[in-house]
Amino acid sequence: MPSYVAHSGLVPETVQARAYQLQAVDDAMSGSMLLILPTAAGKTAVAWLSIVERIERMGGWALVIAPTVALSNQHLENAIPVLSNVDELNPISLSGQQTASKRPELWSGSRLVFATPQVVRNDVRKGVLSLSDCSILVVDEAHHCTGEHAMAEVAEMYLSQSDNPLILATTASPGSRREQVQEICRRLDIQKIHMRTKEDPMVAEFLSELDVEEVGVEVPGEIRELAEPFRIWQESIVDRERRMGRYVMPGAVNQAGLSNAMERAQAAIGRGDTSGFRSSSQIATAMRLHHLINHLLCQGIAASRHFLSRMEAEEEKSKSSKDFLRDSRVRGLSAKLKGMVEIHSKVGAVRRLVRERIRRDKGSRIIVFANYRDTVEALEEALSDLEGIRAIQFIGQSSRSGSGGLTAKQQISRLSDFRDGESNVLVATSVGEEGLDIPSAELVIFYEPVSSEIRTIQRRGRTGRRRQGEVVVLIAEGTRDERAKDSAKRKEEFMHKAARRVSRELPGSPHKDLSNLGGFTVCSDEKSLSAAEFVLETRERHRRELSEADTTPAKGPKEDPRIDLPPENFRPAGQTGLDQF
Repeated sequence: MPSYVAHSGLVPETVQARAYQLQAVDDAMSGSMLLILPTAAGKTAVAWLSIVERIERMGGWALVIAPTVALSNQHLENAIPVLSNVDELNPISLSGQQTASKRPELWSGSRLVFATPQVVRNDVRKGVLSLSDCSILVVDEAHHCTGEHAMAEVAEMYLSQSDNPLILATTASPGSRREQVQEICRRLDIQKIHMRTKEDPMVAEFLSELDVEEVGVEVPGEIRELAEPFRIWQESIVDRERRMGRYVMPGAVNQAGLSNAMERAQAAIGRGDTSGFRSSSQIATAMRLHHLINHLLCQGIAASRHFLSRMEAEEEKSKSSKDFLRDSRVRGLSAKLKGMVEIHSKVGAVRRLVRERIRRDKGSRIIVFANYRDTVEALEEALSDLEGIRAIQFIGQSSRSGSGGLTAKQQISRLSDFRDGESNVLVATSVGEEGLDIPSAELVIFYEPVSSEIRTIQRRGRTGRRRQGEVVVLIAEGTRDERAKDSAKRKEEFMHKAARRVSRELPGSPHKDLSNLGGFTVCSDEKSLSAAEFVLETRERHRRELSEADTTPAKGPKEDPRIDLPPENFRPAGQTGLDQF
């Protein structure tokens, strides 16, 4: 029998009671906090509970920032049915879609705003918006709060303007490096980290099973033949730069090694070493070759064709870029690709996986992730002739030469079509990785593994939210795919270790007495009790039982066998090897 959280700010029986969420709220109310929970564990519910409690205590208004317009609008849609005082709060979603002249009125008329960070930053800078009476800032997908990202800048503005700031930052993937987690906490003035993993028994009971399968795909020989001249070309460049002492990373050529080599070439130029100019040009060519080779081996014919077409369409090209495109090998490949149909085994694998899933369950929803818009376009086309398949693209807003993006309105429309079943396959770039609540996606296909642990976790989180989900990762054998897969696994293992290390460095401590939950009760058909009592009961239920006492007698110290050896058996003084006996 489900239990629900009751609060004056919530519609009855809309938020299921979960003890770990209530504990997180108790912690959040006592100081700015970074909340790390697995995808689909209900970070949004913690945000709702924290918002209604904070506004009831402190008044003012609440601001929720999310990295995309689609996600911001989704938060608004999900919040409205939950909040009991919608008329009073007047929740809205703000982005660049609203004109600057209209936004001041919109800001002043709402006590709960969901917004993209860019619009908040711009309006604060212009003096249109003041954050002084904002009583809580919720930062969704907080792993973005590094460097010059607008989310970090908004948080800093809030901290400088608010009379009594409180930040709740949420993410499933803070990053694997200690320095990255430290920067997030520093930029947001985080006092403590509240983290639970999927292995936590209180969390595990609410998570659906997720099967992850890695499928090796053989790269067709014809594609390897196409890539071979460019691999040789790249190796010749890298060999020269190794001799120059600029490409220093061991093993196979990779993007990190090329980037490091470019930094060394630029540093040489800065020292007055003119050889750095040639190195810089050559390394730039090696980088283009790296992308081209990976497109061929890991993406396919169509994606490679789009890649070269986009390079040719760019209005402003550097001399090295022009020389690259004029090379006979590149021109020859471009001519070949224009007359070829898609032959990469990955495309066929996607077709088989999608067809089989829909055959088993016609109501299934499927998401296919690919790194490049070119690949997304090719996959949509490849799926279009399958019976019962209604595939649509989901890509970012920004337009590039030869690859136009979707407007925010189009993104929202396509997500709605996917949720409602108008389409049943969403072919998406990274814009679909974060936060999007698509509960009926039973299958997620990675067209390629990604080396980022953050993106891997986000992608996996698009399935298995309500029932058992399946993730299939396609790996082109003998390519960078294999290295990317291993890299993501290692980084994910380090992620929780990094968060725990940073947590010990922060000034705040966990709030343990549950005294911040006084405004909440937990109700079911059977009984009603305080939120604190509910948490304590749940803790007791999940408390690990100690096994029966071990009555095995303790062993004493081991005797040194050398004690009984005669002196002549000891190693002679000065002996360093067996040959000296």
